[in-house]
Amino acid sequence: MTALYRQYRPQDFDEVVGQEAVVRTLKNAISAGRVRQAYLFAGPRGTGKTSLARILAKALNCAQGPTPTPDKVCHACQAIAGGTSLDVVEMDAASQRGIDDIREIRERVILQPVEGRYKVYILDEAHQLTDAAFNALLKLIEEPPPHLVFVFCTTDLSKMLPTVRSRCQTFVFARPRLSELVRLLRRVADGEKIDAPDAALSLIARSARGSFRDAVSTLDQLSAATESEVTVQAVLQLLGAVEEEALFRLCDLIVDRDSAGALMFVEQLSEQGQDLGRLVTDLLEHLRALLLVQHMGEVPETLPVTEETRDRLRAQANQLPEAAVLRLCDLLAVAVDDMRQGGDPRLPLELALVKVTRPGTDLSGESISYRLELLEQRGQQHQPPEQTAAETPATTAHEPALDPPSLELEQLQDAWQRSVIPAVQQRSIPTASLYGEARPSALAENRLTLEFPSNAVFHRQKAEEAKHASLLADALYEVTGRRLALDFATGDNGGDHEAGAEEPTTEDELISLLKDELDAHELEES
Repeated sequence: MTALYRQYRPQDFDEVVGQEAVVRTLKNAISAGRVRQAYLFAGPRGTGKTSLARILAKALNCAQGPTPTPDKVCHACQAIAGGTSLDVVEMDAASQRGIDDIREIRERVILQPVEGRYKVYILDEAHQLTDAAFNALLKLIEEPPPHLVFVFCTTDLSKMLPTVRSRCQTFVFARPRLSELVRLLRRVADGEKIDAPDAALSLIARSARGSFRDAVSTLDQLSAATESEVTVQAVLQLLGAVEEEALFRLCDLIVDRDSAGALMFVEQLSEQGQDLGRLVTDLLEHLRALLLVQHMGEVPETLPVTEETRDRLRAQANQLPEAAVLRLCDLLAVAVDDMRQGGDPRLPLELALVKVTRPGTDLSGESISYRLELLEQRGQQHQPPEQTAAETPATTAHEPALDPPSLELEQLQDAWQRSVIPAVQQRSIPTASLYGEARPSALAENRLTLEFPSNAVFHRQKAEEAKHASLLADALYEVTGRRLALDFATGDNGGDHEAGAEEPTTEDELISLLKDELDAHELEES
């Protein structure tokens, strides 16, 4: 049996879907007798480039033509549709890409068409021709015989040589809209007597990602697997896709900050056989849609979603903070990288859900930025309308208007060397070297106690100076979102100093220590 995508490929200009501008231009050129000798069709796979090239060949060689409405019944049209025409030569540039293949074309083009008016060469995946092959074609493209027409089809326009592009009339094929794909699938389903609800066809169209051929091929496969009774569940099972309802529910759990519920839901999907890698990619696509709605104020027409889904996207985009969407996208990108390296996406997915629903558990720089952004957004929502930025009290310049993030001593101890000291280092390397020996030993309300080793009395005294303490306080606020008062103590905290090391007792020893530890330099008297 003939594959459905071949059986239902368009046979004339009126059957072409989604490429109205290309069709209109070609039909006008044929009607006006202004056909070019070389065309370049560029666009994603499955968007109809080769099919439109064949229709152009029919229009030129039809017994009634040249005409923008080939009759499809004459011998020339039938032969072109069946791939047996001697006047239409299709070449796969992926396999026939060398200069010898092009020399063969140059030797044959001098021959007149067998039965039509034009000899049409269609080169698929033309960007894979070698540079030598392209150069051999240049003269032929620029000054071809009057009966010769070239149609180059490519999925990568950037790889076409500029010298070739300048000699061709270029058409860029757009991805079809979801409604256009669904309309085509409905025509195929009705023609083949396939029982398929609109919801199932929408899922197939969404998974095709703008490819007519992929959409029809998927419907063909489903028809064979289900004995022409295609259901939504059958589509999800074949594609491994995630149902839209699951994506909306997962984001609703994020809105509610329900970490346990999100983890349990992932567990349920896994037990149902859901591909968690596909869940990650589909969730990213869903978050992208929410981000577009938040920034554009509406659902773009280009999004492949139904009208019902558009309404739900608008509602959820208003509930989920923009900062949460951005943060989750960053975290899920880690899972995508792991998958590319053959890793299991489950743990990165679960970590991402926990970090975005319980941001207080993560003291990384990105998490702190996310938490502060959430506070700013909440503050803007609670700010009286009549209060402007200029009227904001000065006391809020450094502190958030709402309750600061929660902070535990263990969290701060874990983040000390990983996040706090690097934040101090960005402000002052000598100051960072002072606090590198200390460790947080107590946290009560907003007061932090730092403990230095017993043999680092000098460093503790320097650390207490206001110029150093203020830099540390700023760094702590950057990492934790909390303004902390500082106390300093001396004890045995496992510092790096060797046991028995003595503090400097002479002026020379003190100067030497300052040079070594703080990168100090002596000033020469003028």
